[in-house]
Amino acid sequence: MLKTMTKTSVVESIIEISEPVIKDEGLELVDVEYKKVGKTWTLRVFIDREQGITVDDCQKISRQIEDIIEIDDLISNPFVLEVSSPGLDRPLKKEKDFLRFKNKSVRVNTFSPIGNRKKFRGIIQDCKNQILFLDEEGVSIEISLDKISQAKPIIEF
Repeated sequence: MLKTMTKTSVVESIIEISEPVIKDEGLELVDVEYKKVGKTWTLRVFIDREQGITVDDCQKISRQIEDIIEIDDLISNPFVLEVSSPGLDRPLKKEKDFLRFKNKSVRVNTFSPIGNRKKFRGIIQDCKNQILFLDEEGVSIEISLDKISQAKPIIEF
């Protein structure tokens, strides 16, 4: 692979190589981040499954991803690899993420205004054909997934 990979191409490559490995273990790849934290580059891989993940799951995936990165020489500079759960307030990105939280409260931010607003809070009614259907206090709002900059469930205890 290329020695001078950009931050974006590193993330894309890691997604490409790690997703099959993660799926083979019965897990889901939620997100990948590659950024500089202080003086050190950090590669974060977030995994999950319906019933949650264990430390053993993280260690197993970490070892497999490390091996592939080393074999394919994907990242030439020193980095720290972290494999973990995305947590309760995991980012919602894909249609299946939104469907997992159907009938639950969510915060949604958009890249550009929809009806003079960029922030929404409501209950997920549905998500199909890349459109999120949100009920905001009785008002139905449709938001295209490609317009969403960030979406997270609202954790209620």
